Amino acid sequence: MVIFVVLASYSREGTAICVRDDSGQTVCLPAPAKRIVTLSPGATELMFSAGAGDQIVAVVAYSDYPPAALELPSVGTNTRIDMEALLALKPDLVITWVTGNPPAQVELLQELGLPLFAIEPRTFEGVSSAIERLSALAGTETEGFAEAERFRAGISELSEQYRDAEAIPVFYQVWAQPLMTINNDHLIGKVLQLCGGMNVFGGMPRLVPRISAEVVLQANPHAIITASVDGVSDDQLDLWKSYSGLSAVKRNNLFFVPASSISRPTPRLLEATRLICEKLDVARERL
Repeated sequence: MVIFVVLASYSREGTAICVRDDSGQTVCLPAPAKRIVTLSPGATELMFSAGAGDQIVAVVAYSDYPPAALELPSVGTNTRIDMEALLALKPDLVITWVTGNPPAQVELLQELGLPLFAIEPRTFEGVSSAIERLSALAGTETEGFAEAERFRAGISELSEQYRDAEAIPVFYQVWAQPLMTINNDHLIGKVLQLCGGMNVFGGMPRLVPRISAEVVLQANPHAIITASVDGVSDDQLDLWKSYSGLSAVKRNNLFFVPASSISRPTPRLLEATRLICEKLDVARERL
């Protein structure tokens, strides 16, 4: 007898499970994965969020959250994978990053017959869905679905809270040299929008465009936000302090948020979103 359960883009047929990944491919496993390798820090964090941390046998560099991830062996970096070390672990599932892993190495893993599951959430719902799908592959649905729903509910609550917030022009600085930002298709752009921020470069075609200081001055944002280690102020925004006429500088609206939580599409994005909303509330008070 064949039984299908369709939920969060996956289905069961007997004891096997088939899940569609973020590249549009369907991955089928005969049984829940017990030896998992994650090829990005975000994938590591999502796997732990899905309740499958104990099933991870290797990660890549900078997989630093949760703390237990630091105890796991590494198979290189997300851009340079130690293929020999990875294969020696005999994983039954490898979690890849759609745009973050070298295509040639990913193709080699495919040719060697390893089950690959590609992720890259681009929306809030995409984060919840990724957790649910990963938990399905690992057989940890109880933990994973609960965490996905916690994140979903938290984002919904913030969305309702800031639904009528006064719009405020914001510039999000990804990098200082070269100067880079994000558009509204980026998940960070969606964070800004949820909080009532009007991304001054939201309409640009590239996900992470390079820009000039001149166009930032022309846009004259009322707040500038960037990420740093633990959200501690550093010198990344010092460039703008010399422009005393810039609205964000004039009102002291230069803000920092923790890099790992805002840059990784994981449940900690909820904390980062809440923090950015609070920063923009401060900026509104100073207008």
